Amino acid sequence: MLSADEIQSSLNGAWRMMLGKADGLRLLDLSADGFWNSFFAIAVAMPALIVGWVGASNATGETAADRFELLLKLAVVDIGTWVLPLLVLAAVAPRAGLSGRFVHYVVAGNWTGAIIAWLMLPGALLRMLFPAADQASGLLSLLLFLISLVFSWRMTNIAINKGAAMATAVFAGMFVAAIIVLFALQWLVGVPMLAD
Repeated sequence: MLSADEIQSSLNGAWRMMLGKADGLRLLDLSADGFWNSFFAIAVAMPALIVGWVGASNATGETAADRFELLLKLAVVDIGTWVLPLLVLAAVAPRAGLSGRFVHYVVAGNWTGAIIAWLMLPGALLRMLFPAADQASGLLSLLLFLISLVFSWRMTNIAINKGAAMATAVFAGMFVAAIIVLFALQWLVGVPMLAD
């Protein structure tokens, strides 16, 4: 279990990287322990993720049991979409000359993921609290998603540290891998497409 100071330092480091500031990398623990501890970012993101899952399950589930089942399926999909693309990157990194920056990317990416989960919270809250405002929540979520892409690219560029072209290739590859995993997991666990 990480201390509050360690979590704050990691989030601050990731946030600085998201703003395009390379000194944020120095705030991250890039040791072997830091690598594994960075997956605690999923727990940090969990409250914000749960709001999204509840909103989606309320919109499509008919009974309480249906809603709870869908909530669990959405959890599997989101956590799988967070972790599985990193396994793909681990397999590709040596061939792409990224072995020396893999830990940097994973640690920064995990903490960035926690921040982005919270960044996306307003759209999820709007969807959950005001189901009739579906268009407004969708528009807000899209805007926040586009902003998160910019933040993620900046983080990737600093974590990879091999120039904008390589950062863009890694960013695009991870984005495509996440989309493939997302749709595959939705299909495997039977998540209705309305719950995206």
